[in-house]
Amino acid sequence: MTAQCSNGHTSSTDDFCDVCGEPINAAPVGASPSGSGAAPPAGSPAASSLTLDPPTTSAPLQACPHCGDENLPDALFCEGCGYDFTTGQLPTAAAPAPGASHPTTLTGAAWVAELWVDPDWFAAQEAAGGCATSGAPTVVPLAGTSALIGRRSKSHNVVPQIDCSADGSVSHRHAELTFDHDRWYVEDLGSTNGTFVGNPGDALPTTPLAPHERHELADGERIYLGAWCRIMVRRATAEERNAT
Repeated sequence: MTAQCSNGHTSSTDDFCDVCGEPINAAPVGASPSGSGAAPPAGSPAASSLTLDPPTTSAPLQACPHCGDENLPDALFCEGCGYDFTTGQLPTAAAPAPGASHPTTLTGAAWVAELWVDPDWFAAQEAAGGCATSGAPTVVPLAGTSALIGRRSKSHNVVPQIDCSADGSVSHRHAELTFDHDRWYVEDLGSTNGTFVGNPGDALPTTPLAPHERHELADGERIYLGAWCRIMVRRATAEERNAT
């Protein structure tokens, strides 16, 4: 009796080919069983020759350095606290970082900031355009322990407590006032045109504060910024406290 193996040999045995040893009626070497096209078993030479697509990986989430929330890799602002990943600044309404607190809490408007139009400062800056009309100052109550100085921006969610939007030379997040142990400090936030501090009666300041370094404000000391803005922090009068 003769039989033919899957490799085409004529064998005198009907269980295994007496030429190549292949089982009789087995699929030809390299062919898929039953023509199904199934992949060869893992570890076999045929399997190792397959080229697999590399696994798909996604960009890691970015953690907010302020509150720790995870955000999409291309997010511009933290969804949790509003931290600006581009500038590294917080919007005015952002919640404080966990565990962060000021040593002193103010109650009511015990302090105010006066925002003046200063024609002398405008003349010294030699800024383009005209100076805003001077007159009585804008009095801003300082009920919290910090206040942002700058210009409004809807796109960047900037709403400063001390609004200098009429002065185009002021940055959106120009400077910040902070209250610490009965003292007010001013800090330039990396503004374009700088923040200056001077005393009344002295010559106008010409050297800006170093960015991101707090300067303790002395009584009556004035803050100059932009083309014509002058700010003075003082205690609120009894009438101003009652008004708030």
